[in-house]
Amino acid sequence: PLFAVLHPAKAFAPVAFRPLSTTTALAMSIVPGRPTWQQTMLRIKDPSKSLPFYTDLLGFTLIDTFDFPQYKFSLYFVTTLPEGETYTLTPGTQEAHEYLWSSDGVMLELTHNHGTETDDSSYYAGNQEKDGFGHVAVNVDDVYALSDKLEKAGCAFKKKPDEGRMKGLAFVYDPDGYWVELVKRGEDSGIPNEMNFSQTMLRVKDPKKSLEFYKALGMKVVGEKHFDDFSLYFLASSCMPDDSVLKNMFQPVLELTHNHGTEKDDDFKHFNGNEEGKQGFGHIGFLVDDVYAASDKIREFGYGFKKEPDGGSMKGLAFAYDPDGYSIEIIKRHLGADSPCTEFGDVKK
Repeated sequence: PLFAVLHPAKAFAPVAFRPLSTTTALAMSIVPGRPTWQQTMLRIKDPSKSLPFYTDLLGFTLIDTFDFPQYKFSLYFVTTLPEGETYTLTPGTQEAHEYLWSSDGVMLELTHNHGTETDDSSYYAGNQEKDGFGHVAVNVDDVYALSDKLEKAGCAFKKKPDEGRMKGLAFVYDPDGYWVELVKRGEDSGIPNEMNFSQTMLRVKDPKKSLEFYKALGMKVVGEKHFDDFSLYFLASSCMPDDSVLKNMFQPVLELTHNHGTEKDDDFKHFNGNEEGKQGFGHIGFLVDDVYAASDKIREFGYGFKKEPDGGSMKGLAFAYDPDGYSIEIIKRHLGADSPCTEFGDVKK
């Protein structure tokens, strides 16, 4: 069955994070500084292929870029904007950075390590045994029409709308082989866009621990689906209305997939996307008013940090671990001239 392919039970190599104690779980409370989900990061081989796929074919807008020639990588932030909203800022400028780090929208961060576009390397798209990352998705009124458009543009499919037992649902490959789910939105959504960025899917070992963690980052459960062997939990950012209807939302949700029984297996772990040979998905990220205050609270949860706010060359930026060892980036929100966004040392336009 299709869901056996899309949501297989998967495990992984250990990473440096610590299990959550019962005491810590009960002590969880909202992280200070109005945390909002801001990004999902994927590594890409060639921006000249990935950017047109997302912008020309899936309706995303390039919001901002960061170029780090000293570190030999560049970042591209794309998202879908409401129909009729015109974006006039130039990516790579300070003005675009301020917009990026103050927006309540969720971005897809495409990371390009210089030179990969001309070598024979490839990134790991996931969805093999023990992988955690599953896919990103767009919602659309007509899955069949979009699938036809993408097929005519030369895109390859994991699943076309009428293949398998689940009709009207499709998965197209992006240029790096990541799965992009095409989901039919609600009939009464009122969304005029042809497409909107709608989800990131991660597999989790224990939904109780994962839901506690992401609720502490302000996220709210806007939908659940339970089946014999697995369950799906859909979480929206803290800035979304409490009465949001899943299929009618314009902003994306974080889809947490739980294969029943994994929570009882002490040795079970998911690959998190950053292991050697399995690098593709990198992290999800949250904006907060104060990275240091937020990190102090997150530290109490007991899962550890990949990078503390003052670690490494980029100060004021943190990477925490969630219960499954996924990297969670903590970024300072731009609050105006008196509390500006962090300067990362990129070459601006």
